[in-house]
Amino acid sequence: MDQRQHPVGSGFGPKSEPAEVLDDVDLHGVTAVVTGGYSGIGIETTRALAERGATVFVPVRSPEKAEEALSAVEGDVRRSAMDLADLGSVRRFADEVSGAVSHLDLLITNAGVMATPEGRVGPGWETQFGINHMGHFALTTGLLSTLRAAEAPRVVALSSVAHKRNGIRWDDIQFSDGTYDKWVAYAQSKTANALFARHLSPLLEEDGGRAYSVHPGGILTPLQRHLSLEEEVALGWRREDGEINPAVQDLFKSTTQGCSTTLWAATSPQLQGLGGVYCEDTDVAAAVTSDTPRWLGVAPHATNDEAAARLWSLSETLLADA
Repeated sequence: MDQRQHPVGSGFGPKSEPAEVLDDVDLHGVTAVVTGGYSGIGIETTRALAERGATVFVPVRSPEKAEEALSAVEGDVRRSAMDLADLGSVRRFADEVSGAVSHLDLLITNAGVMATPEGRVGPGWETQFGINHMGHFALTTGLLSTLRAAEAPRVVALSSVAHKRNGIRWDDIQFSDGTYDKWVAYAQSKTANALFARHLSPLLEEDGGRAYSVHPGGILTPLQRHLSLEEEVALGWRREDGEINPAVQDLFKSTTQGCSTTLWAATSPQLQGLGGVYCEDTDVAAAVTSDTPRWLGVAPHATNDEAAARLWSLSETLLADA
């Protein structure tokens, strides 16, 4: 386990708001990409960055929905078509951004799907692995030269505490054996997000940059759209009448609070020298121990450098063959 995986005493907490995190941050002149930046915690991330002066590129899969959602966001927000499940559109978006700016300071890979029915995207990749990891891998590698042109670029990959359930299924990543489990698939994709940032960070550090993964916390957003009320009741999130279970009310965050860890990882000087770490509750997460609550901490398989290098190499091969 990485010895750097322990809180640094950021001064913030689980329910810190973006205004607190960015209180003294000026982002004029900063360019950013936020995937999923027009819904849930993504639009709050876009809003917070744009209000402080950043130019934010938001890739959109649903133009009408994005136009309506982003119309109330003040600042320089630019929309362009992209679907993480369509590699051609990912490449076109990366080329468009690279042609529009001289450098990219921030890439926030916020978009994703959760607990989807079994499906395939791209050349046959399992849906959650394909969208949550491979789509973002293709986008990041397509933007890598533009990131490296920035003075101190940062990439923030949204992972989840769900990664603790399992690591990468090296023998059958695509669930070809007929044993598909939507939660195992989701956990694998979230482990992949953490390992992605883990390996990317030293590549960016050659140019003064770094990458981080974050768990945004428990938040009710459109990410849960594939879950029935019965499933949310079984998980303990809601009561049978649809109301949030009081037992988890204190643990859940608002959508604004849910983007604070992302914003902190994207801007905080407290993370100097800590590239590749996994963050939660607006601080660096602690490594799991036998006493760690199930909704906190980072598992060893998500901070393993050998696994991170193996996944990166495999992802390059998968992308080259797509």
